[in-house]
Amino acid sequence: MMYPAGPGSGDSPEGFPEQPRLQPQIGNCTAQTLDAFFPCRKNALLAKSSSSQVEGDFAMAPRGPDQEECEGLLQQWQEVENLEEPCPEVLGEEALPEVEGPMWAAVPMQSGPQYADCAVLSMGALAAEQWEEDPAVVAWSIAPEPMPQEEAPIWPFEGLGQLQPPPMEIPYHEILWREWEDFSTQPDAQGLEAGDGPQFQFTLMSYNILAQDLMQQSSELYLHCHPDILNWNYRFANLMQEFQHWDPDILCLQEVQEDHYWEQLEPSLRMMGFTCFYKRRTGCKTDGCAVCYKPTRFRLLCASPVEYFRPGLELLNRDNVGLVLLLQPLVPEGLGQVSVAPLCVANTHVLYNPRRGDVKLAQMAILLAEVDKVARLSDGSHCPIILCGDLNSVPDSPLYNFIRDGELQYHGMPAWKVSGQEDFSHQLYQRKLQAPLWPSSLGITDCCQYVTSCHPKRSERRKYSRDFLLRFHFCNIACQRPAGLVLMEGVTDAKPERPAGWAESLLEEGTSEPEPVFPRTIGTIQHCLHLTSAYTHFLPQHGLPEVTTMPLGLGTTVDYIFFSADSCENGNGTDHRLYQDGTLKLLGRLSLLSEEILWAANGLPNPFCSSDHLCLLASFGMEVTAP
Repeated sequence: MMYPAGPGSGDSPEGFPEQPRLQPQIGNCTAQTLDAFFPCRKNALLAKSSSSQVEGDFAMAPRGPDQEECEGLLQQWQEVENLEEPCPEVLGEEALPEVEGPMWAAVPMQSGPQYADCAVLSMGALAAEQWEEDPAVVAWSIAPEPMPQEEAPIWPFEGLGQLQPPPMEIPYHEILWREWEDFSTQPDAQGLEAGDGPQFQFTLMSYNILAQDLMQQSSELYLHCHPDILNWNYRFANLMQEFQHWDPDILCLQEVQEDHYWEQLEPSLRMMGFTCFYKRRTGCKTDGCAVCYKPTRFRLLCASPVEYFRPGLELLNRDNVGLVLLLQPLVPEGLGQVSVAPLCVANTHVLYNPRRGDVKLAQMAILLAEVDKVARLSDGSHCPIILCGDLNSVPDSPLYNFIRDGELQYHGMPAWKVSGQEDFSHQLYQRKLQAPLWPSSLGITDCCQYVTSCHPKRSERRKYSRDFLLRFHFCNIACQRPAGLVLMEGVTDAKPERPAGWAESLLEEGTSEPEPVFPRTIGTIQHCLHLTSAYTHFLPQHGLPEVTTMPLGLGTTVDYIFFSADSCENGNGTDHRLYQDGTLKLLGRLSLLSEEILWAANGLPNPFCSSDHLCLLASFGMEVTAP
């Protein structure tokens, strides 16, 4: 597969690392596989048919009462294609009979050796003879040379207008080209370049690789794909080629089928130098999440699998999981006595159901609580964090904003609005979120922290007398008149007066501040991890939305890489927070694609991309400090 040079690229002319090429086991499918790479010119006209699904071998014929018209048109088609220079006299030699209804439709073609596998051009057959390797592998490294294009004739078919012949082949290597965006020399919010000072640099990939079981259970979503490119052996070879080419230091995978993981993925990734951790979904599910890292770059400090299922709790009765690892970067010996902070990596696949935003929020709260526990340092701060995965939520949705901004007021919000995947506002009954979102028995606070992590032990808590607590009736908040309070003489017109020596008495009780800490607004959840997205969700060249997946042909973003960043003042007056590089700096990322580009490549999956998601890849740098 042709990719631009990026992290892990070798010195080969096509940007590949010098590694042995994997051979996918596809079986006897030479003509059918070439069908996926070299679509026939006639196939474009099949789309004009009133039928939405076309199966088998077809030819174009007018909708007429007898089969002779079909055979006559087929003969005329052959004559047009065999002409070196199309002649208007020949094209208009015989007028087509006028018939009622749509002029053209796809009809079954008469069987014959010259028309078998009509989707394979003669050029494809010639390529099959010349290529000794499996075409599925050759497609990764060999781009078909462009054929000299003559001026295309205009086909004057009545009712079709001016129709141009479709291209000879789809240039996947050009359509799906992804640029590497380098930020290593760009100044941050403080005007400092990302490359200032020594850094520990690494790359991280997040990828939903589409479990084969899930694909077969939802086969109606993949009717646009040739069966051969959905074969697991073909897809596995493509995925491994992609891993080898980009060569990330950390690999976070979702929808990893358990038997495929243990039998193929884990052994192959181990041969590539990865140490892998896997967590299968609970219940009877056959897929899960995996986090792989290179032990030459990191040392494992701890690994925490996260299960969102809670027996007896309707809010958390789903089988989704997550995985949190704490890794210690290994600094080269040449840098001397230096140290790098640990790195916390979290990977998850959140519930898909667009109607159950309450479940998504609860699952995310559990993951954030685990990340808070794993990443918390002895001084109460957090080490650098990367949170990635398939969150099944679109950019600027309430769930996305909660992760980025650290706060969400959810009380009364329709559950479908949390993820922003679909609009159910037209429905009469809508599930709305109520406070509290989850019961206290879950052991997680509204700050997305475990209760044992955010509260001191009972023996260390301060003990206050009843009289001391009653004095908080006279704190500043209690003495302020609410703006919407109705004035009632003798009831709401009086202002409480503080007793003499009120503040001094509080200080004598052992607290340094007379003001109590009041709870937040009911129906609000928070976290203090300061995360921001590695992607902007809009393509910089055209301003079009970035796309990570295309369910039912509609492009959207649901996959993310969030990382630790320090928030700073927002000077432009918008509600979005701005971030500056902290101990974790974004050095580069692999650009995403637009919906239009993926449409041109027949959506996802396709012969180049063997998942219904695009991979996300980012490069980071961590500060190296003296001990």
